[in-house]
Amino acid sequence: MILEIKKYPNQVLRKKCEEVREITPEIKELALNMEESMVKDKGVGLAAPQVGVSKKIIIVHLIEERSPEEKNKKVPQAFINPKIIKKGRETAVEEEGCLSFPDLFLKIKRAEEVEVGALNLNGEKIKIEAKGLPARILQHEIDHLEGILFIDRISFWQRIKNLAKRSW
Repeated sequence: MILEIKKYPNQVLRKKCEEVREITPEIKELALNMEESMVKDKGVGLAAPQVGVSKKIIIVHLIEERSPEEKNKKVPQAFINPKIIKKGRETAVEEEGCLSFPDLFLKIKRAEEVEVGALNLNGEKIKIEAKGLPARILQHEIDHLEGILFIDRISFWQRIKNLAKRSW
């Protein structure tokens, strides 16, 4: 089922999310619906608050990490209660977009490498090391779970300049 992507300034985007205590059939269904919604809107990542659910769940399309079989199976790469365990020292400034900010692209400074721990949809602990774009996507989506938006990662004057032009 396609879920509505909440757009800025919807207040759900600013809430800190609750940890998922149990991976229920409803949580699995939410993850599948989130992936379907993300793909429909041509996104590469989606956090639960972006569909109005204040739970620590992200769906990430880690292209480099998928085997050909996984890519064809359409298996969601869900991360439940994800946490950044370690960030690399090197950073890069790259352009990012966000499904909650249609047509807005900003240059954001992020760590080039991260290590993330989470649970998968089977409740198993997983750990992933990501570099480049996958690392950026993970950081962006994990920020959403803390109520942090990518506009919070630019200067005040850049924010005024970019948001003043918008009709949100």
